[in-house]
Amino acid sequence: MSIVTKEKIFSVKWFRAIVLILSGTFIMAAGYVYFISPYKLAPGGVYGIAIVLHHLFHLPTGMTALAMDIPLTLIGIKILGPRFGWKTVLGFVSMAIFVDLLTYIQGDVPLVEGDALLSAVFGGVLIGLGLGLVFKSKATSGGSDIIAMTINKYTKIPLGQLMIYVDSVIVLISLIAFKDWKIPLYSWIVIFITGKVVDIVLQGTSYNKALFIISEKYDEIRQKIITDVNRGGTIFNGEGLYSSNEKKIIYTIVTRRESEILKEYIYDIDPDAFISVLDTHENLGHGFKPLKESVTDN
Repeated sequence: MSIVTKEKIFSVKWFRAIVLILSGTFIMAAGYVYFISPYKLAPGGVYGIAIVLHHLFHLPTGMTALAMDIPLTLIGIKILGPRFGWKTVLGFVSMAIFVDLLTYIQGDVPLVEGDALLSAVFGGVLIGLGLGLVFKSKATSGGSDIIAMTINKYTKIPLGQLMIYVDSVIVLISLIAFKDWKIPLYSWIVIFITGKVVDIVLQGTSYNKALFIISEKYDEIRQKIITDVNRGGTIFNGEGLYSSNEKKIIYTIVTRRESEILKEYIYDIDPDAFISVLDTHENLGHGFKPLKESVTDN
């Protein structure tokens, strides 16, 4: 089965993918041009290398990155197979055009002068937001992703670790090039913020909590969840690890406020109850976001 998604040309999904990619690459380009590149920050990826080359040899950042993206993508197709469709190509081509266009308009003058930390923060937010939109279109960012995927194929090192290693090497290249410790330190801030924002864009922000409740008063708690909190849930049959006694485990998802109401109620009726509270990133199905809507969004 091919892992390249195929949208019917001129369909709603096709147009939506194009809008997501172009919006995402424009936002990323703004992050690089207005906040990152003027301070010579190199937060990984081909654009980290392109920024270093831009400041050392006055090469156009976008076209330099494009010159690296094209052969990397061809190598990736040869080694990894058809993982990079037209959307990935549209992504790195439009990104290169937007970066050089905005650089032509803005130059190498930062939007916020004299504050590299604030620029690192806002640059990371914009790059993460744009990259998240590109990912939502089912495209990849290309570049260093392909390097990590290729190494992963032959070494079996987890892809997430490889991405950190590849980006860290690029960050260290900026240290060697500019001989300023502040540059890699700010660059790692950008990488961290970018990752967090990408997660928020893809998974959303959720104020819901998942509760696992083990109590002898499970029936009373069940009624409280159904009637007062107006939520559903699931009851599992379990077995105590130490005692081997049968247990009833309630699983439910509630808001933060409802979580506090339930905890107080459970404490009142069964102080010995066990409750595990987990943050949830995305809840799909009855009572929450419809699964169909989520599939359409992504």
